[in-house]
Amino acid sequence: MAISIGLGFSRLPHFPLRSPLRHQILKFMQVRLGCAAAIEAFDDTESEKVVESVNDVARHRKTVEWKKVNSNDLGISNSKISRSTRVVLNGLKRKGFEVYLVGGCVRDLILRRTPKDFDILTSAELKEVMRTFSRCEIVGRRFPICHVHIDDAVVEVSSISTRATKFGRDLSFDPEMPVECDEKDYIRWKNCLERDFTINGLMFDPYAKLVYDYLGGVDDIRKAKLRTIKPANVSLTEDCARILRAVRIAARLDFRFAKETGLAVKSLSSSVLRLDRGRLLMEMNYMMAYGSAEASLRLLWRIGLLEILLPIQAAYFVRYGFRRRDKRYNMLLSLFSNLDKLLAPDRPCHSSLWVAILAFHKALADQPRDPLVVAAFSLAVHNGGDLSEALSIARRISKQHDSSFHEILESQFLDSDTLRDNVKHLAASVQGALTNMTDEYFVSRAMAEYPKAPRSDLVFMPLTLYLRVCKIFDCVRGGKRKGICIETGK
Repeated sequence: MAISIGLGFSRLPHFPLRSPLRHQILKFMQVRLGCAAAIEAFDDTESEKVVESVNDVARHRKTVEWKKVNSNDLGISNSKISRSTRVVLNGLKRKGFEVYLVGGCVRDLILRRTPKDFDILTSAELKEVMRTFSRCEIVGRRFPICHVHIDDAVVEVSSISTRATKFGRDLSFDPEMPVECDEKDYIRWKNCLERDFTINGLMFDPYAKLVYDYLGGVDDIRKAKLRTIKPANVSLTEDCARILRAVRIAARLDFRFAKETGLAVKSLSSSVLRLDRGRLLMEMNYMMAYGSAEASLRLLWRIGLLEILLPIQAAYFVRYGFRRRDKRYNMLLSLFSNLDKLLAPDRPCHSSLWVAILAFHKALADQPRDPLVVAAFSLAVHNGGDLSEALSIARRISKQHDSSFHEILESQFLDSDTLRDNVKHLAASVQGALTNMTDEYFVSRAMAEYPKAPRSDLVFMPLTLYLRVCKIFDCVRGGKRKGICIETGK
């Protein structure tokens, strides 16, 4: 993981270990190949193949029985819909427009979970949504949507009439209308076909109290199964971000992949490197900051994505013989398990916190420490750098540490000066680990001892995030000062 700034890269002071000319040639080739791929994507022959694929998917999915289920039978209560979302729904409904809740929020309501957010689909044009709400803006180029601001919340509203575009070309295709299908069902069904997974392809009308299930999503929720709507290879090739989304959803909900989906996720995993760095960070943050970090790390490791996204942590797993389907704990997983207990989809932490935990663990993995040093350091980070208080409290801890972790040494007596010095040294080591985590070359060498592993020097941490993580640990070396709120990012 290395620092990125905009479209370029920024290293911390390191000597260049790779030829600048070679680097520029590689960049040039990536641009040329990207242009060639873009041209080929819009070749007429390719477009015809996509249309055929869409119709094949539509015909296949029409074999699934269409269902309209009373929301009460699914345990959905309208009281679980956030106030800001209800304001938007009511505003559009009063204007005579159809409104639906769509996507993951419907899935979470059925599972009696608190949705991370609520997405609204409406028959209104986006310009009509703009006229309905005073604080509203249209965002997005490929697929424009409205952001409606209600107090401090932002509610996303998309229009049924919006069609995806790219480079000015319409990417939406109209599947053949099934026999004995009315216009409204056809429109709803067509919209559901454009989504990623069957469990996200549900539409909920909170006024009629009906859930429209055209793709078998309710059954897949009951079976705890994650299945793509289109054939898995087609779906994940079409949008490789769905691979990371699949991991995130499966980890958070403890769902298993349908066989075809699981095989495609594994075989196409390296294609996530095509995503821009901002998108990669966003998807990683969804995995790590919303209460399912431990499960996400285990699943990333099981399917072979951890060595691509976080090769330093993958090397740690390999070094200590952690198998792909291992059920045991190590210190890294234990740290994130404890973090998960404090978080939830509607109560995430700032991304700086999980990055800080990665750096903290890396420093301990490189140089194991006395448990008293680890405790005092952690307390000093918590209280903003008051070492005297941290050392005093640490000495009063009577709970036995977990001696099975390689990162923790056997406890020894340390006088106050030695303990203080060791805590400051650990702070410097964490800073060094963070610096290494943000250096391309270091990251690329993480799995060098394992020649069969894929090589990754992935860059996706922006400079602003790096500096924010630095501030978390600076207080331990610099003394007590007003800290930052790493839980909420405020």
